[in-house]
Amino acid sequence: MAAVPLENWFYDVPVCTRWWASASVLTAVACQCHLISPFQLFFSLQAVLSKRQYWRLVTTFLYFGPLSLDFIFHMFFMARYSRMLEESYYRGKTADFAWLILYSCISLLFCSATFVSMPFLGSPLAFSMVYIWSRRNPGVRLSFLGLFVFNAPYLPWVLLLFSLLLNGHMPKDDLLGIAVGHIYYFFMDIYPTIRNGSRPLDPPEFWRRLFEPRVVNAPVEVRQQGQPVH
Repeated sequence: MAAVPLENWFYDVPVCTRWWASASVLTAVACQCHLISPFQLFFSLQAVLSKRQYWRLVTTFLYFGPLSLDFIFHMFFMARYSRMLEESYYRGKTADFAWLILYSCISLLFCSATFVSMPFLGSPLAFSMVYIWSRRNPGVRLSFLGLFVFNAPYLPWVLLLFSLLLNGHMPKDDLLGIAVGHIYYFFMDIYPTIRNGSRPLDPPEFWRRLFEPRVVNAPVEVRQQGQPVH
């Protein structure tokens, strides 16, 4: 079988996951090459408001740590479950998936600024994608490191337990990602069943229009039948 060119593989990845993963890898490489520093990337409300460093609102979601096995682990789960979510439930719904990412980012920024101070929010954002995918695929069977098999809804908790055993403490960033993901799942999947289909977290129409393909109307010459042409 012929090898698939890297360019083809890149464009096979859905657009939102593609650019998020690409930007995260480029950010890690830039930090590894000392072109930028992680201290320039983390979320700081004081730096955003007083120093007008607005890029921190974005870069906090792009840095997953230095190039290492831990970085590969986080990138694998981020790209895998974000891609599967975008390819299945959000196929042909780029605006809805982009809105999900925007909602998650705003929620995490708000929580970090008010309740729990966390400098980097890429991991909880990825964890919210994992949680939503797992709840929407309850019948999928997964295997963890070939040790045991479980249903998809248990995936976030298995990953939490693994992180607890690995690091010796419960990761609050992943717990926050679960909370943000559950709020979205509740209002988009459970709430409509008790409120006649109402989905409070649906994207507004102006947001959908941003993702609609632009149609350029070429000038068409219309001639009426029997009308002389000059």
